[in-house]
Amino acid sequence: MEHAPANPAKYYIPHGTQWPIIGSVALFCLMLGAASVLNDWAGGWAFIPGAAILIYMFFGWFSTVIDENQRGIYNLDVDRSFRMGMIWFIFSEVMFFAVFFGALFYARTFSVPWVGGEGVKIFNKLLLWPHYSAGWPTNGPAHLGPRADGTFETIPAFGVPALNTLILLTSGVTVTIAHHALRASHRGVLKVFLALTFLLGFTFVFLQAREYAEAFTEKGLTLGTGIYGSTFFMLTGFHGLHVTIGAIMLTVIWLRTMRGHFTPERHFAFEAVAWYWHFVDVVWLGLFVFVYWI
Repeated sequence: MEHAPANPAKYYIPHGTQWPIIGSVALFCLMLGAASVLNDWAGGWAFIPGAAILIYMFFGWFSTVIDENQRGIYNLDVDRSFRMGMIWFIFSEVMFFAVFFGALFYARTFSVPWVGGEGVKIFNKLLLWPHYSAGWPTNGPAHLGPRADGTFETIPAFGVPALNTLILLTSGVTVTIAHHALRASHRGVLKVFLALTFLLGFTFVFLQAREYAEAFTEKGLTLGTGIYGSTFFMLTGFHGLHVTIGAIMLTVIWLRTMRGHFTPERHFAFEAVAWYWHFVDVVWLGLFVFVYWI
């Protein structure tokens, strides 16, 4: 169980921790791996060293924070700092996805019509791409993609994406039920519905992985399939990564719950993950409407 702070008047500031340095090394290695892959210097294995160091850092740093919390080192001022930090982190994630949604909207609303000759860009149609049909989805006038003729197929909205929408919306309900159960000290309900939440999250990731496999092998849709392929995989891919991270965090919170952590009054870690999970739900609704449906 979480305990009252040993010294409520003292704001705890850690000293001598090595985890920020290890995290910086991990990000530097990931940057080198990304540069190696993008420049064809190495294959996907170039990401492994950075990813391994990053995973080690996450396990070590979060273990330290959990241990400090369980020993009652953090007071309410530290708790408020954590809340402010999580709020700003989610805001940064909102801006992150806003960039990719903005790229999608700009391409659909401005770039594609201009290439097709709309407005003052009429010479694009007459001189540069006379046979281009400015419709969406498009891979561009150059017909980019793995198929020789540049054709590709889209993934219908009312198939796996609709099912995944139902899964994520259901998981938003289950995590809310678990939160209310925690605040009401119903530990049994908390454990069951929290487990349901991360199982639904991993189910979402599994179905999306199958969707990607079908897109690559059967539909001619890849990251290189022009503007549609790049925006589709950047938006859905980064969202899938966030779902994976969220499901892992929910699993950690569930394991902590099984060990008796959290009280009805002090459970910020649970709340932070729940906020993150609701954010993931909202982003997916935008993806379903603007990427798959419209």
